[in-house]
Amino acid sequence: MSLLNIGMSGLAAGHASLVTTGNNISNVDTAGYSRQQIVQSSKGSIQYGNVFIGTGTTLADVRRVYNSYLDSQLQTTTSLNGDAQAYLGQATQLDKLLSDSGTGITKTLQSFFSSLQTLSANSNDNAARQALLTNAQGLSSRFNSLSQQVTQQTSYINDQLGTMAEQVNKLASTVATYNKKISEVSGSGGTPNDLLDQRNEAIRQINELVGTQVTQTKGQLDIYLGSGQPLVVGDTVNKLRVGVDPSDPTRSSIIMERHGSSIDITNVLSGGEIGGLVRYRNEVLTPAVNNLGRIALVVADQVNQQLGQGLDQNGNFGAALFNNINSAAAISQRSIASADNDSASGNLNVTIKDTSKLHASDYQVSITATGYNVHRLSDNTNMGNFAFATPPAADPVIDGFSLSINAGTVAAGDSFKITPTRSAAADMATVMTDAKTLATAAPLTSTKASGNDGTGAVSQPKLNTALDIYDPAQRLEVQTAVKASMPVRMLMTSATAYEVFDAKGASIGTGSIVPGQNNDLNIAVPYTDAGGNAKTFSVGMTVSGSPASGDSFNISMTSAGSTDNRNAQALLGLQAKATVGATATNPGVSFTDAYGGLVSNVGSQTKQAQMDGTATDTILSEARNARDSLSGVDLDEEAGNLTKYQQYYTASSQIIKTAQEIFSTLINAL
Repeated sequence: MSLLNIGMSGLAAGHASLVTTGNNISNVDTAGYSRQQIVQSSKGSIQYGNVFIGTGTTLADVRRVYNSYLDSQLQTTTSLNGDAQAYLGQATQLDKLLSDSGTGITKTLQSFFSSLQTLSANSNDNAARQALLTNAQGLSSRFNSLSQQVTQQTSYINDQLGTMAEQVNKLASTVATYNKKISEVSGSGGTPNDLLDQRNEAIRQINELVGTQVTQTKGQLDIYLGSGQPLVVGDTVNKLRVGVDPSDPTRSSIIMERHGSSIDITNVLSGGEIGGLVRYRNEVLTPAVNNLGRIALVVADQVNQQLGQGLDQNGNFGAALFNNINSAAAISQRSIASADNDSASGNLNVTIKDTSKLHASDYQVSITATGYNVHRLSDNTNMGNFAFATPPAADPVIDGFSLSINAGTVAAGDSFKITPTRSAAADMATVMTDAKTLATAAPLTSTKASGNDGTGAVSQPKLNTALDIYDPAQRLEVQTAVKASMPVRMLMTSATAYEVFDAKGASIGTGSIVPGQNNDLNIAVPYTDAGGNAKTFSVGMTVSGSPASGDSFNISMTSAGSTDNRNAQALLGLQAKATVGATATNPGVSFTDAYGGLVSNVGSQTKQAQMDGTATDTILSEARNARDSLSGVDLDEEAGNLTKYQQYYTASSQIIKTAQEIFSTLINAL
């Protein structure tokens, strides 16, 4: 037993306590640092007679104040918050883009119909015609601009996924290095506190980027992603990279390289900024792009088709205001062949048949031995199995579009991603340049013969046979037939019966009416096409009142330069007409309501994202505070410890001084 040795042990313990406290204070702002504590134990006592006298203290350990449950909770909430904040950041941008009057469609669409209303009030006003053309150009340009900005968001997500994948790889390599070092140190009986903290901090940073599951094996931490894909196992790392989605080259996928093979793990990732961006892309961005494209398609198609039913100032049937929605380029670009398809396979043509029935969705088409299967991706609906028709015009219509083989052949096992509406907003263009070709007049006009005796009257006729604005041959055929057949005369052969004659005076049909009532007539006018085939076009009108026998009514072509505005009124009616999203049980909604629905949906998702972001941020703050309350450095506490250990060190010094004095006194006495 030595008083000097006891003092020296206390001095050593006091010094270690001061150093540890100083280290805690120095690392108060070090991310992931866990405060450390000195653990002392007494040295073995020496027996003197019946008593045991202590021999001092010894440094047992420098303990890391750490709780694995609290750290695991922090890792999980970090992942959730990273996901929510990344999702919210992108959703907020899209919400503002769609809803702002300076970037959205609503105000521009209203301006287009306002100019159309002005024109319908004075169909021969050249200034009003030019204003409509200008607003049409503004509308198509706004669709283009909005589509471009949304596409830039897609590019941003692709770039961010690549950058984040590289960051995950660097952090994963860091964790693997720490695993190796910690294993080596632990093997010799040591506890590398700082390395353990640094490894946990690296894992926390990974969770900011992507959600993980962490397991411990013999002191090493293994990290798994998604549904169990190993990122770090011991000191081995499986790298991530960004690749082109084989089914959609506009999107990036997260690929894991493992044992020489590549695995696409995009759809199984969750959490962190990567998970948030992928979730936003699937839940908000893709539906919004498709919805915007659908609205652009319907606007262009409905306006074009209605213009095709009228006459312009030159007396010609109407031309298209917007570009052809079924141009050769558009038809071929709506199908994306999988990169895994047979090299000899061609692609698919996607032709829009009925814009009112289009869904804001992409589709997956799988080629079978007998035809093809169509799967709607937006609601995971199997649309059924179909056979390629011969000729292609007989192909079945699925949600408003049909499919046919574009070039080459297709093989069983091939797959295609169908995007009927995705690029429509970007492709929309105003192609009309001459305001005189705006078809504001109806093509047919009815008049009552001057010598009629009865009170009968007829409404202005309507050409019921649709002229396909995108089919020049069909339009030319019907237009030629209408012009050649006019005027048509309806003669009342009695008070209740009538007969119809063509321009040459030949009878082309008979019928009857009920005097005093509105009688809706549908007159079939025969003609022979260029191939010698007998066909008809249909004219509709209403006979009212009580015509007398011998009364007659004439139907003729509307004259060039007419002030007739019936087709302009029909165009104006499209503003409120249900033309978007029609189903068997629902007539659909108007252009304006469809865009309002898009804005509302994105706004609702953004609002939900804001609530989620606030919640996860609060949860993360609580988890961080819980972890810091145990493992964090409290400067007030450390300042108190510093004073305590300083006194401890001083007292131990006094023990040594006392031992020296006793020794000196003993020597002097001898």
